[in-house]
Amino acid sequence: MRAPGGIQRPRARFDSGVRTVQTRQRLAIIAHDGKKADLVAFATFNRSRLSEYELVATGATGDLLRDKVGLDVESVTPGPHGGDVQIASRVVEGEVDAVIFLVDPLDKHPHDPDIQTLLRICNVRNVPLATNIATADVLISSPLLEGLRVAS
Repeated sequence: MRAPGGIQRPRARFDSGVRTVQTRQRLAIIAHDGKKADLVAFATFNRSRLSEYELVATGATGDLLRDKVGLDVESVTPGPHGGDVQIASRVVEGEVDAVIFLVDPLDKHPHDPDIQTLLRICNVRNVPLATNIATADVLISSPLLEGLRVAS
């Protein structure tokens, strides 16, 4: 459900018949191979902040965040094997609140149609999308995302 201005409201969950409100924002993280070192540096510096989110990432990106940074991350299929589309589907379903997708603009990607689909879906659904380190920093520091949290 979206609030005025297109910002998502916390989702209600039903566990054993008890209604609870989702309080942790869900952040998807993807990084092309040429940007993975930048992502590890960014995530290491922002480890505390990123640990406040429920994280989902494509295959190798999730492995890096777990192994090199120590973050708890759900991994989906690698990007070239459909992972970007899996993330796009979660955006459509309202299961992702923001996306960090560190794109390597100087490299060709055989799964470019999947990449473009994810970028387009984020724009259509008005889901915050960061495609470089500078915008990723702004995104995780945004009071708009923090303002959606509900006190538990």
